[in-house]
Amino acid sequence: MSDSINTGNIPSNKPVPAFSFAGIVNTLKQTDIALAIGVMTIIIVLILPLPAFMLDMLLAVSIIFSVLILMTSLFIHKALEFSAFPTILLIATMMRLALNLASTRLILANGHEGTGAAGNVIEAFGNFVMRGNFVIGMIVFGILVIVNFIVITKGSGRIAEVAARFTLDAMPGKQMAIDADLSAGLIDEDQARARRTELEDESAFFGAMDGASKFVRGDAIAGILITFINVLGGIIIGVAQMDMSIGEAANNYTLLTVGDGLVSQIPALIVSIAAGLLVSKAGVRGSADQALAKQFTGYPKALGMSSAVMVLLAFLPGMPMLPFMILAAGSGYLAYTSTKKKAAEAVKEKQEIVIKEEQENAPPEEAPISDSLKIDELKLELGYGLLEMVRDENGGNDRLTDQIKALRRQLAIELGFVMPPVRILDNMQLEANDYKVKIKEVEAGGGIVYSNLLMVMDPMGNAIDLPGNQTIEPTFGLPATWIEPAIRDEAELKGYSIIDPSTVISTHLTEVIKANVADLLSYANVQTLLKNLDEDQQKLVEDLVPGQVSVSSIQRILQILLAERISIRDLPTILEGIAEIASPGATPQFIAEHVRSRLSRQLCAASLNANNSLPLLTLSPQWERDFAEAMVGEGNNRHLAMAPSRLQEFIVAIQGAFENAARMGELPVLITSPNIRPHVRAIIERFRPQTVVMSQNEVHPRIKLQTVGAV
Repeated sequence: MSDSINTGNIPSNKPVPAFSFAGIVNTLKQTDIALAIGVMTIIIVLILPLPAFMLDMLLAVSIIFSVLILMTSLFIHKALEFSAFPTILLIATMMRLALNLASTRLILANGHEGTGAAGNVIEAFGNFVMRGNFVIGMIVFGILVIVNFIVITKGSGRIAEVAARFTLDAMPGKQMAIDADLSAGLIDEDQARARRTELEDESAFFGAMDGASKFVRGDAIAGILITFINVLGGIIIGVAQMDMSIGEAANNYTLLTVGDGLVSQIPALIVSIAAGLLVSKAGVRGSADQALAKQFTGYPKALGMSSAVMVLLAFLPGMPMLPFMILAAGSGYLAYTSTKKKAAEAVKEKQEIVIKEEQENAPPEEAPISDSLKIDELKLELGYGLLEMVRDENGGNDRLTDQIKALRRQLAIELGFVMPPVRILDNMQLEANDYKVKIKEVEAGGGIVYSNLLMVMDPMGNAIDLPGNQTIEPTFGLPATWIEPAIRDEAELKGYSIIDPSTVISTHLTEVIKANVADLLSYANVQTLLKNLDEDQQKLVEDLVPGQVSVSSIQRILQILLAERISIRDLPTILEGIAEIASPGATPQFIAEHVRSRLSRQLCAASLNANNSLPLLTLSPQWERDFAEAMVGEGNNRHLAMAPSRLQEFIVAIQGAFENAARMGELPVLITSPNIRPHVRAIIERFRPQTVVMSQNEVHPRIKLQTVGAV
């Protein structure tokens, strides 16, 4: 025998080489290393030349990066949510300057080759703005620089400077206010610590913004100097070294320079606007659109006056009437709606004040109203004559409470989840010997039980030949008799079944629960079932929820299975079946039908007879054809539309077939084709809810079959 071991299928625990592709990917996933690589890349671009295609890619990154900064500044609720802005501003400025230097190399080195020497992005910007005239391009570029440098950058820098000064001056007072609130007990230590941290962050942020605004100003100045150098140096190189005419050199190098300047100044302008929005946010709460909409519509009179002024302007001689009238109508409509909204808010505020005063003056209630909204999922109400059944005075094990505990344990094994507890209480409105079972406060069953008598039944269904009270057994509706305990021995000699009162109630409770078990499986129950799965099954849950189906969809699928008394104890198999068939258009009913086929062994085992065979009632080809032809709709939305008279014939045929099988001592399963099984089951459950209806796909191949009849 060889001593070698085949380890081909055993995963290796060796570390991934640092210079492999997987190693590089793992390294880039670490954000600190990725940021360091990005900064080093910017420095390298400052030193090394770039090809034109690489420059196009990095210019596109610069543009989208600036747009992302602007959108983030618009949507944040307060300035501190974007506390990394000064650092981002420095990185963005360095990126633009590095790209300016890289484009300058390409312009001066290859500008004589044509307007595409520095890449397609710069050429496109230059052609679009200049329109064939480099004088227009220079003027537009100059105006953009002036707007950015003098208006936006200077204003946002001043706001940041003043905000930083005022924040630093106000820090001692705010610190004292926090200490006072803490001493007065208005806040706890954790809240005080959080407020101090926010105060420190605010001070550091505005101080950093004051310095960061200088980056933008320096960027604008650098853009002007780089543009001047590119134009002048390009013309000198083109005329002196490349033997170009002055006009040709001016056209090529100016177009490239203006395109380069626009590509750098437009992102710079966007970032400057973002900086201005951020520092001007001040005490405004919420995103920019929410703050503007709330404050503009907060003064209807201002909107109304604006509308009136625009109407007057529309009638001035020479003024275009249409735009002013449209704006007047819009502002007038806003004024009208704002007035109505403010009036409604005032009425609501008055009502709240009145309600608050009434609540303060009202006498204290014994219990909150919300307590009356609570629902008992399972409730057993007893008449006063049956209360002794739950008073376990002698410590016996045949009392009702013990049987209900055993019932919950049994149902947990049979159905696969723990039933909610049964609340037992007395109801003085009931007769002395009456009881009621309620599911979520709705009556689901009831009957009459005599706590001091015994119920006897004949297994063959014959009349009881004993003195007593004739009755109907409440669970299955069979004839029975209540007898005195003194004649119990006589009943046993005659072969009657003897049932004590607590067993009558617990049996009825069991059947009521099984008939309504789907309604008792709550969303919380499903979450608990998924959480309690073994660790090796949790990966299946993670892949399934919520990527393929939601927890509520799993709940509905399990409810469909439980409605036909199918145990969900084998939850991993059920989840595997759901994972196989789940798709955006699949309905819970469609998925449940597939899951049933995965549970074929369990379904067949639950219906085996004494010979370990599965007794079958088959559906005739005629009925199969009739049901198939009565289906309307497409896909998962198909439903049955059969004539009522034909349905009645089917019901009669089913009842006759099952009665014949019962005479043979068999309780068969009705077999149908997969397409019509749910619809056949929906009909049969109305008059034979315990009847099992299976499709051919759900019959396990290793189960012995025994056909006992046909419908």
